[in-house]
Amino acid sequence: MKRFRRHGQDLQRDKLRHELFQFNKTVEHGFTHQPSALGYNSTLGLMAIGTRSGALKLYGTPGVEFMGLHEENNSVIQIHFLPEQGQLITLLDDNSLHLWSLKQHEGLTILEEEEKEFKLKGQPGAPPSVTSVTAALPHSSGEVLYLGTESGTIFVLELPTCQVVEDKTVSPEEVLQRVPEEYKNRRSLGLVEALKEHPRNPNQILIGYNRGLIVLYDLQGCQATHCFMGSQHLENLYCQKDGRQIISCHSDGSYCQWPVSSDNRQPEPLENKVPYGPFPCKAITKIQWLITKHGTPFVVFQGGMPRASYGDRHSITVIHGSKQVAFDFTSRLIDFIVICDGGPESEYDDPRALIVLAEEELVGIDLKTDGWPMIQAPYLASLHCSAITCSHHVSSIPLKLWERIISAGNKQNTQYSKMRWPISGGKNVAPDPPQRDLLLTGHEDGTVRFWDASGVCLRSLYKVSTSGVFHTDADHNDNMNQVGEEEWPPLRKIGCFDPYSDDPRLGIQKIHLCKYSGFLAVGGTAGQVLVMELNDEAADLMVDGMIVDLLQDQPGFRWKGHERLNRKDESVIFPPGFQPFVVVQCEPPAVITSLVLHSEWKLVAFGTSHGFGIFDYQQKQQILLRCTLNPTDQLALEGPLSRVKSIKKSLRQSFRRIRRSRVSGRKPPTSSSASKVDDANARFDQDALHEMELAPVQRKIEARSADDSFTGFVRTLYFADTYLKDGSHYGPSLWAGTNGGCIYAYSLRIPSVERRMEETVFAEPAKEIQLMHRAPVVGIFILDGRGIPLPEPLEVAHDLSKSPEMHGSHHLLVVSEEQFKIFTLPKVSTKVKLKLTALDGSRVRKVSISNFSSRTEEYSESDLVVLTNLGDIHIVSLPLLRPQQRFSCIRKEDVSGIASCVFTRYGQGFYLISPSEFERFSLSAKWVVEPQCVAEVPEGNRNSRPRQIKGMNRTALKSRASERSGWMSREVVDGERKTGKMMEHALLNDEGRGTQRKRLQDIG
Repeated sequence: MKRFRRHGQDLQRDKLRHELFQFNKTVEHGFTHQPSALGYNSTLGLMAIGTRSGALKLYGTPGVEFMGLHEENNSVIQIHFLPEQGQLITLLDDNSLHLWSLKQHEGLTILEEEEKEFKLKGQPGAPPSVTSVTAALPHSSGEVLYLGTESGTIFVLELPTCQVVEDKTVSPEEVLQRVPEEYKNRRSLGLVEALKEHPRNPNQILIGYNRGLIVLYDLQGCQATHCFMGSQHLENLYCQKDGRQIISCHSDGSYCQWPVSSDNRQPEPLENKVPYGPFPCKAITKIQWLITKHGTPFVVFQGGMPRASYGDRHSITVIHGSKQVAFDFTSRLIDFIVICDGGPESEYDDPRALIVLAEEELVGIDLKTDGWPMIQAPYLASLHCSAITCSHHVSSIPLKLWERIISAGNKQNTQYSKMRWPISGGKNVAPDPPQRDLLLTGHEDGTVRFWDASGVCLRSLYKVSTSGVFHTDADHNDNMNQVGEEEWPPLRKIGCFDPYSDDPRLGIQKIHLCKYSGFLAVGGTAGQVLVMELNDEAADLMVDGMIVDLLQDQPGFRWKGHERLNRKDESVIFPPGFQPFVVVQCEPPAVITSLVLHSEWKLVAFGTSHGFGIFDYQQKQQILLRCTLNPTDQLALEGPLSRVKSIKKSLRQSFRRIRRSRVSGRKPPTSSSASKVDDANARFDQDALHEMELAPVQRKIEARSADDSFTGFVRTLYFADTYLKDGSHYGPSLWAGTNGGCIYAYSLRIPSVERRMEETVFAEPAKEIQLMHRAPVVGIFILDGRGIPLPEPLEVAHDLSKSPEMHGSHHLLVVSEEQFKIFTLPKVSTKVKLKLTALDGSRVRKVSISNFSSRTEEYSESDLVVLTNLGDIHIVSLPLLRPQQRFSCIRKEDVSGIASCVFTRYGQGFYLISPSEFERFSLSAKWVVEPQCVAEVPEGNRNSRPRQIKGMNRTALKSRASERSGWMSREVVDGERKTGKMMEHALLNDEGRGTQRKRLQDIG
């Protein structure tokens, strides 16, 4: 009976697990990595972006997002919407064309690729240039697609069948019949550079050839009616809305205006102008000439800068009458579109906004407001405007704090236009977020940025900078790149992407925000810890400082790394928002590796590779310093920015470990025949390992040597009110875990609130635990008498959590890289343990405790969430440490993504899939944040069943997209994608502690 009862309980638990846990990759936040093409449809109000890895993303009004992925890992080079069809065509760099459709399914709109891709095929033996597509034009009828090629031939495709209409092909020979002999003999036509439909006559198209010839071709008469003979290589074409003028731009930085009339079939240009001449200029690659009701046109063009002085600039020039501005971007330009108020039937364009897609950011410019200010984009935020160095998530922000942060951000963003985002297609039908969530990102330039992570759109709220506290080499003159009215060319810096940091010591490595008190603590690359308080008004403050010596004058140690930052002695004016009032400077100035703030006790604890300390930020005095440095750990003294890292020593230690493992696993010698059998088996096993990966059931874990590098590295800090000295009295404590598997516990005496400013906080050592295998301690938690994690500081005081059970015994949960252990308190004895490394060979990289709620019942529980170096996420129950679920989340080769992962309190998470994008995932079956949107599509596309790509679901599709995000180089061999080498700016792999890179050493 007992056996059957237990089986029934297991079935009930299995059912509950399905109600609690479900893995989904839901949405990508941030700027699309490596964009390569831009498209826009004014009827749908949707913008499309293609990437080098074959992804296709559509954006409309905030919350409206669609994503597709080509089967091929090829770059998208052109995107064209089909008029009135709810469809679009993509051209890849392998010369393939793909048709995508917006379809309705179960009340929502989805983006789906049609079954068939198309490639032009030439005659047998013809060179590839004959069919290599260079320009595409969907006809306004929606029935045909014109394709210009390198050979100068224009093919016509029927849609949607993609069948070539042979008798409508436009060959160069047909066009040359209308060209004068002297021009014909002087040059060949070259490739087709541009195809445009005549805005007033759909039976005519404009064909622009690379060598400079432009023809107006009549589709019914199958002949060229007008010839415009340019003398420079053509880059692009534009036809005015009334059809009376054609604008061409050329490789020498000039543009020409050509009249179109029935009287003159071979006109001369009305104007041939080099805007930034007379010296040689770079090519103008795209131009638009937009008509307004007031008569003065808007001229917008890309490029054209003087080659010698400004040839490295990425600019788009806007000219309106006497006003001319060259918007100067910090990254290469992909394309631009102009949003106009004039509809298809209007005589005027009346441009409203300019949208520019650069390689590292999306910029909107208001053309209606004087000064042409920027428009703040609601999505595609440049998270990497300065390189991300760490991240921190805070759930369920109180409304008052939320409003204060938004208010501070609004006061910062006065330079933005008040215009609403002009791309407004589709409708967001997702329910409102159940809570307000913040994602904080630390950056290399010393800034912390606050993002609204409540819903699908990751929206910028506020930014705080720490550079103003210190003397640095940075020039904070915001007008250094601005030019006066008399300067030429009239460049104006625009955008927020700035990848360069004048002083890398400013980099933010750790963040801790208390959402109840409004205190923020940040730790930096050069050992600086700043404590800030939220203030609604600007303030002129003198920032106090204290230098703390973690080595405590131990002899024989000499810091070889970077110098510390020097704090300013004078007062500093801080804008409204978070304002620093005290700086703790660690000596040696090593990277802050762990940070925790307890706003109820007014304490902040910090750790480096040398030790840890406690600082009382109310009385502004040092409470505790503890050196954890091993006398043999010389690498800890060299610093992340040092150029004298002992690589040889790291290699020697690695080889010694390998040698020890071989010796320990060597068996005593046997007979020669047995040795031959063993050798044969060894070779067989080695060959088999090349064919497949084996996950051993049980592994031997070797104890790590105390001489390993960075054993004193403080990995985690934890404040807790618990039983530490005896089982009848509980009190404040601090727990610290190191890279050498050592745990330090300190008992704290906190004065009462009334005497907090008069009496001093005391800390005394209470316990010290050394893990047997010296595995790095990744996380420390205290569970109350009910096995529930202790609430956050001030959470109970704000009636947002139940009071912890303080009558039963508490438990200490220690998470190391290799296993989980629960100890009883105050007597530290092992109660439960789970060996992770021994089971599957993985090591813990990230750990958190999340709350999971059932999607059907009123039930919730707290579980341990663990990310391993294999990219797997394990959910483990508390307090019994029983494995519940295991999900494959991140590729094990994606070291940067694993190092950047951050979990939320309610079963979600974020990790970087590129330097500019977070992938959001959900482990909870109840709380899922994903796009739910509707776009207007034709009747034929309604209520269709989505075609699954080889049985892949949404999460699998997003996994494939993140795999080829471009952050890691890829090779394709026999159809299988194999991992290439990591790009140089990849994040830290925690396993390579001896060769850590400076920038993202301690992310997360």
